[in-house]
Amino acid sequence: MRGWPALFVAAALALGGCTSTPSPSPSTESALRSTPTEVTTGLQAPWSVVWWHDIALVSERDSGRILELRPDGTSRSIGTVGGVVHGGEGGLLGLAVHPSDQRLFAYSTGADGNRVQWYDVTGSAGALRLGDPVTILSGLPASGTHNGGRIAFGPDDLLYVSVGDAQQRERAQDRDYLGGKILRITDTGEVPADNPFPGSAVWSLGHRNVQGMAWAADGTMYASEFGQNTWDELNVIHKGGNYGWPLVEGRSDDDRFVDPVQQWPTDEASPSGLTIAGSTIYLANLRGERLRAVPIANPAQSQSIWTGEYGRLRDVAQAPDGRLWVLTNNTDGRGEPREGDDRILSVRVG
Repeated sequence: MRGWPALFVAAALALGGCTSTPSPSPSTESALRSTPTEVTTGLQAPWSVVWWHDIALVSERDSGRILELRPDGTSRSIGTVGGVVHGGEGGLLGLAVHPSDQRLFAYSTGADGNRVQWYDVTGSAGALRLGDPVTILSGLPASGTHNGGRIAFGPDDLLYVSVGDAQQRERAQDRDYLGGKILRITDTGEVPADNPFPGSAVWSLGHRNVQGMAWAADGTMYASEFGQNTWDELNVIHKGGNYGWPLVEGRSDDDRFVDPVQQWPTDEASPSGLTIAGSTIYLANLRGERLRAVPIANPAQSQSIWTGEYGRLRDVAQAPDGRLWVLTNNTDGRGEPREGDDRILSVRVG
């Protein structure tokens, strides 16, 4: 059976069957109350979905294309990000739209490493076009794995960039190395004066591979992180915080490091995209093949949704109409594609 649980705030706070980690979160099939709808199908390794005004744009990792989704579920390319080098986890990854002027920002892998660029988008619905790139950050550590790639504008209108450790695990603790970090920059690539380390784009360090970032209504920042072999994490991100990798994985009770608010066994999670709708955090899980819901009021609890029903889930985002959109990722080389994959599912919350 396919559908969606009642995940408004009251339900999230009353998940009687939920348990704190390390115990696995329970399945919620019995709580399903509505059926998700397909927005589109036939995508190839989609990675990120954002809205330019009210038009959905999707990045495809390997093709480097940015797609415009039409109301009837069909898609068209508005342009291809030039110089994308795909392989492993590299390629065209995260997208973000500037909250004021609607410029489109993209994180991608080029010949000289990962980079962040912005583009003007012109035209009207059904005929959008991608302008020329302006590079604001380049030469970021890149690798076939642990490649990061999520970008998002915070409530301060600054751009946050997740960069994986790029297999240089020991350097995640090195503030002069931008891998294994969350960065915070202006929309022109400058370092804000109030960053924690003078002259540095580093906002937090000691990360292995962050692929989800979002903010609650009170400004609290949350991030999802891939572990190595033991624990995947949900973290509250603090200015200048050290999250321990590679010295620790998961909770350590070491005062030098910030412990996750929740952790899961790696074979049940691999949390990628993350969004917050109301008072609930939603995480798309790849290896765990599920959507997770975490109540902000008690982030040590979680609820598993759709476990195994749609395969690998790469991203989750809230559409302008309040519905959640969830991207599957079964054509990324690690999944088992089904007819119609990859697809975007839409479901009502609340």
